[in-house]
Amino acid sequence: MAEGTVGIVVGAANARVGMQVAVEILRAGGSAIDAAIAAAREVEDNLADHGVGTGGIPNILGEVELDASIMDGKTLATGAVGAIKNYPNPIDIARKVMELTPHVMIVGEGAELFAKHHGFTTANLLTPEAEESWRVRIKEPEAHGGNMYEDQYQLYAQAVQDWTKLLHEEIFGTTNVIARDLEGNIACAVTTSGWGFKWPGRLGDSPIIGAGNYADNRFGAAACTGRGEMAIRAASAHSVVASMRCGMSLDDALQQAMTDLSYFPDKFAERESAMNIVAMDAFGNVNAASTSDKAEFVVQTVEMDEYELRPRMFIPLKRD
Repeated sequence: MAEGTVGIVVGAANARVGMQVAVEILRAGGSAIDAAIAAAREVEDNLADHGVGTGGIPNILGEVELDASIMDGKTLATGAVGAIKNYPNPIDIARKVMELTPHVMIVGEGAELFAKHHGFTTANLLTPEAEESWRVRIKEPEAHGGNMYEDQYQLYAQAVQDWTKLLHEEIFGTTNVIARDLEGNIACAVTTSGWGFKWPGRLGDSPIIGAGNYADNRFGAAACTGRGEMAIRAASAHSVVASMRCGMSLDDALQQAMTDLSYFPDKFAERESAMNIVAMDAFGNVNAASTSDKAEFVVQTVEMDEYELRPRMFIPLKRD
């Protein structure tokens, strides 16, 4: 049995929906891959969560597009899908990409064709609540205090600059889960419906290995939520793991990755919680960081009867 914390799952606060399922898999001797994916799938199917899976907030055309990725820290195998429509569990499709193809990422119509070919079932991902949110803010804004859009595309840049006002009040955000199994293998799963009312085809960091997701048994794993474009530019998930590879502690690696975000401008990073990173080192020690002083993450080991909600390290964006 591997040294360190034996059987542990850590993730974004909304991942608590799937924690028990993941821990039960680990208790039974299941793999980190199985546990991480099971936890992510539970959130994808949770209609109360409007940042992931079914019920996710749609793009500007009123279509729900989903992204997901999985990485196996034992082999560095990865799979990802992006901008996929009509399939409620993109994390399972990402696993198929990893296991059955020579590719890492498949997107859009190609991802949907792949899912169809492998027997995945389609579903309507746009719930009445999400559709109403889109209709009020995008389709018929003139009926609700202002005509931001002359059509579905004009003035999009203006909308993006003020995107916090467009986001649904109940969006919980991207889900990321890191699991370490009884053998010491680490896996990381990320799933999201992305930026609410995004441009069709937009990919954030979630399906991009090294940006939103990275796992390596030798050093640890990290995953990001928040302003995905920032994580892409800074390769934030890989940055945390690479810093641990160079001898940094988990906490110092998180601090370094978050500090890196202050060195380039991003006029759209106006949300209080612009970036969040959850991480685990090779021994199963866990921590998380955020640009918000209110952010939390969730942890559960096989010895714990239920998950524990913990505060993240507060590392604000500092810009000159």
